[in-house]
Amino acid sequence: MPAGLVKAAAVVVAVAQTAPADGAAADAPWPSGSAIAVPSGQDITFMDVIYDVQSGVGEAFRYRFLAPGIARDAGSIAFVQAEEDMAALCQDFILPKLIETGAEMPAQIIVVLSDRPVEFGIADPDATQFFEAYRPEDDSCIWEGF
Repeated sequence: MPAGLVKAAAVVVAVAQTAPADGAAADAPWPSGSAIAVPSGQDITFMDVIYDVQSGVGEAFRYRFLAPGIARDAGSIAFVQAEEDMAALCQDFILPKLIETGAEMPAQIIVVLSDRPVEFGIADPDATQFFEAYRPEDDSCIWEGF
């Protein structure tokens, strides 16, 4: 497993993404709803992955996770903790699974944390979401700020 976490800065977005769904949602190498350990200790579960999303750098895979602890009114996870969690999700979970399965690497991996399930492409002004983008390179997730 690659060593270390890539330090990241993230953009807090309090509304759902509004881009149209370019790719279909599909299961990743772990089942939807499975819990994943992250540095903050918050409860995070995998929701889905959306393939073939076109970004400014080419094809992106968007991995979406449920993270109720980031809720703006009732959450206990600070932004700085969530950004470490997103870097860990890319480096320690997503990238190793892509390498293990021999999948072709996308140009970009986008990690999304949401305090509630949000349908892709549908705005939800009550939702709190954090988004972060990484470039897979040499077995590492390199942060690419939006």
